[in-house]
Amino acid sequence: MPIRGPFAAGEPCLMLDARDRRYLISLLRGRTFQFDRGAVPHDSIIGVEEGSTIRSSKGSPLVVVRPRLTDYVLAMKRGAAVMYPKDTAAMVTWADVGPGMRVLEAGTGSGALTMALVRAVGVEGLVVTVERRDDHARHAKRLVEEFLGDLPANVEFREGDVTDAVADVDPDRILLDVPEPWHVVAPAAEHLRGGGVFACYLPTVPQVQTVRKALDASGVFFGAETFEVLMRGWAIDGRSVRPEHRMVGHTGFITVARKRLRETDRSSDEDT
Repeated sequence: MPIRGPFAAGEPCLMLDARDRRYLISLLRGRTFQFDRGAVPHDSIIGVEEGSTIRSSKGSPLVVVRPRLTDYVLAMKRGAAVMYPKDTAAMVTWADVGPGMRVLEAGTGSGALTMALVRAVGVEGLVVTVERRDDHARHAKRLVEEFLGDLPANVEFREGDVTDAVADVDPDRILLDVPEPWHVVAPAAEHLRGGGVFACYLPTVPQVQTVRKALDASGVFFGAETFEVLMRGWAIDGRSVRPEHRMVGHTGFITVARKRLRETDRSSDEDT
């Protein structure tokens, strides 16, 4: 997706009306967006600069911008449940994903975490994302391509079991949004690089207990932490300042741990 310049056909576009209602569309020549305030031909947006104000057929003003990743994830058509942006940000940050890293992700779902990882590793890095369901994998690939403008060279989509990919990918980081991440602990203990981070996202306490038990039993993961992220907005109108009545509360638990090398691993390295 272009960072600047006028809108082009095929791009996603976010329109905001006077009441801050948001409408996400994919710009296609000859198409028209209809809503209660009139009609907006896509051709009236293609070629205009981002941040411009256009008007519907009924004169309603709309500001047109390129969606942020957060906007896109919350409004895109989902094939599977998506990780909320607050949790995506925490996963990427606490796993310390950065430029040039090799990251193994599963499951792809609708691709929300995938897109954040692709941005984080940069052009020198690689994200290998694994999904069991082929329909979810195909849908995620379409969404990633629409948001980023193309399928970038630093992402590889695979279908199957993530445990089969760990040795092949040789990852610096492993990030999981799968029901049973404890099955990945053993191959991660073997093939994740020393100092690498294992991170997973789970909805229930019993799942968290099981993965923490597996991490402890591995003998190589240390510093394990589990937390949740709660997000509350604030309503600000002049001198009236108060928390919003609704908030994005519990959505899931994030667990992160780091890998230390076994004594035998260190001895082998020293011998060579």
